[in-house]
Amino acid sequence: MSSPLLPALPPRLDIGMVAAASGTHPELVARFVELGLVPAHRDGAGRLWFDPTAPGLVRRIVRLHADLSLNYTAVALVIDLLARIDVLESWRRVIRSGKGTPPWR
Repeated sequence: MSSPLLPALPPRLDIGMVAAASGTHPELVARFVELGLVPAHRDGAGRLWFDPTAPGLVRRIVRLHADLSLNYTAVALVIDLLARIDVLESWRRVIRSGKGTPPWR
């Protein structure tokens, strides 16, 4: 239910929701937060809150760690490189569509 009179809160997930959505244990999600692999915010009570993209990121970390036998430092590097590739691919699509120019021109 939405109303212009109600404050709009950003969607957020708690650690149990992220663990359930990603098929992992909450302790593994907490470990990923401690390692800096998954961003989270703490509220005043110390609870962790995640944005809706967190389950996908957790699944990606688990898959990279298991399938490629990467340690978590290498997983962080691969995730950063994949994000950079996504940015470059999106710029390539913009350039090919003729609707924009890249920021470096």
